[in-house]
Amino acid sequence: MRLIVENLACRRSGRRIFAGLSFAVGPGEGLMVTGRNGAGKSSLLTMLSGRLKPDAGAIRVEGTGEATLPECLHVVGHRDGLKSALTAAENLEFARNLLGHPAASPVQALEALGLPHVARLPVGYLSAGQRRRVALARLLVCRRPVWLLDEPTAALDLASQGVLAGLMRHHRAEGGIVIAATHQALGLEDARELRIGPVAAPAEDAFAAEEWL
Repeated sequence: MRLIVENLACRRSGRRIFAGLSFAVGPGEGLMVTGRNGAGKSSLLTMLSGRLKPDAGAIRVEGTGEATLPECLHVVGHRDGLKSALTAAENLEFARNLLGHPAASPVQALEALGLPHVARLPVGYLSAGQRRRVALARLLVCRRPVWLLDEPTAALDLASQGVLAGLMRHHRAEGGIVIAATHQALGLEDARELRIGPVAAPAEDAFAAEEWL
């Protein structure tokens, strides 16, 4: 599939956040969305997920058949979206049964993130880093071609960041797409950078985006 964004603009609470943003990503590609706090990185991912309507421009996909963009993507945001009373395995089983493939293994997903020992522990007992890894493990039980990751390394130690880099590398090798909002390097080899920054239009309080290939 191919994801195409054309002249996208975002307005939040009546304020123009960015405008004129255009890019395209295809199979096996990675895109790092960078910029200062408040530049609109999370807002861009929210629009791509379909939860925020663009102020202008268009988002479209090619090569997905009858599937819509929301059906083709998986979002990992700032909030982990986990139920604290359920165990790590139960959280993944719930996600798999709702959105994933019946054959997907929550235990194997936790092993891939280095968490086999917490499978039967309630998520409420886990550290912030462990909760983050459980949230990332959902990527493996609910497989989608497009990963939208908002600061995915938050709360992760260096070893866990390396595991995440390996997961993204494997996903791209299988033809998947990774779009990540980040303040730091993620180990996304050959990824392009889309930097959202201020423009010389203080009256509009706007931001524009520049893309580096």
